[in-house]
Amino acid sequence: MDSETRGLEKKGDNSDPSASLTPKEEVSFTGRLAFAIAASAIGSAFQHGYNTGVLNNPEQVMKEWIKDVMTNRTNEIPEPEQLTVTWSVIVAIFCFGGMIGGMLTGTIADRFGRKGGLLLNNIFVLIAVVLECAAKPARSYEMIAAGRFFIGINSGLNAGLTPMYLAEISPVNLRGAVGTVYQLVITISIFIAQVLGLEYILGGDRWPTLLAMTIVPAIFQVVTLPMCPETPKFLLLSRGKEVEAQRALTWLRGSVAVSDEMNEMRAEFEAVKLVPKATMKELFTNSALRIPLIIALTMMIAQQLSGINAIMYFSTQIFTDAHLKPDDAQYATLGMGGLNVFMTLVSLILVEKAGRKTLLLVGFAGMTIDVFVLIFTMIYSKESQFARYMCIVLILIYIILFASGPGSIPWFLVGELFNQSARPMATSLAVMTNWAANFAVGLGFPLIRDAIGPYVFVIFVVCLALSTVFIYKKVPETKNKTIEEIAAMFRQQSYQ
Repeated sequence: MDSETRGLEKKGDNSDPSASLTPKEEVSFTGRLAFAIAASAIGSAFQHGYNTGVLNNPEQVMKEWIKDVMTNRTNEIPEPEQLTVTWSVIVAIFCFGGMIGGMLTGTIADRFGRKGGLLLNNIFVLIAVVLECAAKPARSYEMIAAGRFFIGINSGLNAGLTPMYLAEISPVNLRGAVGTVYQLVITISIFIAQVLGLEYILGGDRWPTLLAMTIVPAIFQVVTLPMCPETPKFLLLSRGKEVEAQRALTWLRGSVAVSDEMNEMRAEFEAVKLVPKATMKELFTNSALRIPLIIALTMMIAQQLSGINAIMYFSTQIFTDAHLKPDDAQYATLGMGGLNVFMTLVSLILVEKAGRKTLLLVGFAGMTIDVFVLIFTMIYSKESQFARYMCIVLILIYIILFASGPGSIPWFLVGELFNQSARPMATSLAVMTNWAANFAVGLGFPLIRDAIGPYVFVIFVVCLALSTVFIYKKVPETKNKTIEEIAAMFRQQSYQ
């Protein structure tokens, strides 16, 4: 062992937790850790993002096909309202499936582990792809809805299991950056869906192939994830397998010098043994758990009621409503997706420097102002070409603000706020809440938009403003804090 390494270990004994973490960064991030991150996140977050954005560009072509199917069945041309409701159900049932998957997260995570749950979850991808590919030859738009439901279950489970896996394999000093990877893959997959959905690639009448592409990341995960270990925390804290936990940690860190992290996990294990496994009732009745639960659920609702998925699901239609030409609307949507990827990459760096709370505050406050101005530009877009292009600029600014923090932080914040005994149950509730809000937006937005036009964004402005106030008053900073330190902070609050 060289003198520099001995110096780093000596510094690691410092009583200040944040001081002890920084020196470990260079020796903690390894190629194996990167491989485990990629195997878990690419194969799972891709489903979440791709199926969020995949129906955006081919919307009009698919609506015409659905209209044709309905006409052939009844010999009557369906009313525009009936077509809008049918399309809204096809879009939103993905979120309903996500709610079901979210509810199952805790049970699956405890029974099969984080890694085992992710691998088993790919069964739903296979079912979804078969249904969506068979829909066109069978002339059944109901099969598309069924496929969207099953891929929704898959995405809901992924949304809980993957951030849990990432949080439990990452060192404390990289937990925020690693946690952001899930949202990064979501943004990349949304962008891929938007590119592939262009009419001259896989859009137009080739939409069954476009929907079937979701099988590719599932195959990638089934091949790569078995090479990675289960999370050390699950093995030790949930299964009591200390030797296997140390072996997994050694594999991830690429070194046998893991005694500090093992000691931290042993201390958490001893603390967990003194506290019975948290039940659903206890999450709501124990104030030390109720306070972080309220924060976690509120942030999940705030993320969805910010209006992000209204824009992601219907961006091309929003740009068309702002009186852009159809081709311009598609390319504006593409630019939005690319910017979303870039800013999420930036947030990987910002989240460990600026902290969670700062990024959330800046993001939500900025989006409040941005969407408020967007309402007026959409109102005047019919008469003014300047207003039309301001709509594009404002939506791009919105994406920058969302991707800088509000997009990624709520997903891994849940894992930071709870210890091992409460984390699976709390994650289930948080993910289910996120998808429920997502479902409400996906189903309600087009109907309300058709009724009141651009004024639908007033709802989002109010939600954004309330979220900003809540973050300022209630959300703690968790940067560089261990899980036990965060739990102690909430225990202290509960005694006041």
